[in-house]
Amino acid sequence: MRRSALALPAFLLALAAQAASGEKIGAVDTAFQWIGRDHDILVEAYDDPAVQGVTCYVSRARKGGIKGTLGLAEDRAEASIACRQVGPISIPEPLKKQEEVFSERMSILFKRLRIVRMVDTQRNVLVYLTYSEKLIDGSPQNSVTAVPVERSLPIPIRP
Repeated sequence: MRRSALALPAFLLALAAQAASGEKIGAVDTAFQWIGRDHDILVEAYDDPAVQGVTCYVSRARKGGIKGTLGLAEDRAEASIACRQVGPISIPEPLKKQEEVFSERMSILFKRLRIVRMVDTQRNVLVYLTYSEKLIDGSPQNSVTAVPVERSLPIPIRP
């Protein structure tokens, strides 16, 4: 009986750790919690897998306490994004005009943070949008950023 009581929290912690896909840059506490980690704002970096030289930085609120520590809390549906050129831009394969490039779980079952890349061919710009999606009721909260690409490197588009 004791072993199964410990197995569930261990499983949930492993599941929560698996959901994280960005590289943690830092975090700031926003509210003290007596038990478990504090509420905080997390900043993570995501390298665009199809565009070398572009990294997106996303900040989002993360609940703490017992539920947050175990990965059972539902984080707020708010995030901010800033994508920047961090090196020479290289696009080895043609891109879709619009595609999801990152998705990360924000609650154990129903909510996801999504980042979508759109290509503005007229201006030769990569546009990144972040929003949260909930199974039943999504959120209109969103943030957008853009990365201009040199005109000498036209962005290849998949048909």
